[in-house]
Amino acid sequence: MNTPALLEGLRFVDTFFPSGGYAFSSGLEAAVQGGAVKTSDQLARYIEDLLRGGMSRREALAAKLANRAAIVGSLDAAVHVDRELDSTKLGRESRLASRQMGRQVIKVAADQIRAGSILTAYRDEVDADRAPGHLAVAFGLTLGVCGWSQEETAAALLYQTAVGFISAAMRLSPIGQHEGQRILGEWLPLIERISREVDTETAMSSWSPIQDIYAMRHGTLEWRLFRS
Repeated sequence: MNTPALLEGLRFVDTFFPSGGYAFSSGLEAAVQGGAVKTSDQLARYIEDLLRGGMSRREALAAKLANRAAIVGSLDAAVHVDRELDSTKLGRESRLASRQMGRQVIKVAADQIRAGSILTAYRDEVDADRAPGHLAVAFGLTLGVCGWSQEETAAALLYQTAVGFISAAMRLSPIGQHEGQRILGEWLPLIERISREVDTETAMSSWSPIQDIYAMRHGTLEWRLFRS
């Protein structure tokens, strides 16, 4: 990857980007309140299971497919992946959170990356409610236009997700910055392996039942810090 492509894409990965991700815990808040995540080791196992069983065959796959759609300029392929991803997200709150963040990404990308005509076309599909606008798809299209590879795009999405969980955990439990960095560092080999091994020729699927259940329970919590 050349330096301009790296820098263009990094701003969409950075936590400074206004995607609104800080407002979502993706069910982690319900897991903490339910007692499933009490320690840093439990947090690590909880998220590792989600990365392996859930996101590896769903969001990471969608990001790779969207990246390929951007490279070949296929809007139809991008919309198809977006709709397929939407159908695999069982929880309403998780589905809406992904759409909200994705719409923020594509709004900025279509406005500021002049070379990406597919970004503008996809944004128009999302605005017209012909495409859900999920984060993984918007992310994949954007980084594809920026010049990132499929593997790099998937790794960036998973890394951003992992950072989001660490940030949420630091607000929900007594995990400090040093411990958070340790856990994040331990996830890096897993993120690299998933982003490399995800096969774009396989069907989209997901198997993270515990995490899905807690994500669905979030809306029934008596008190909540996060929106999901």
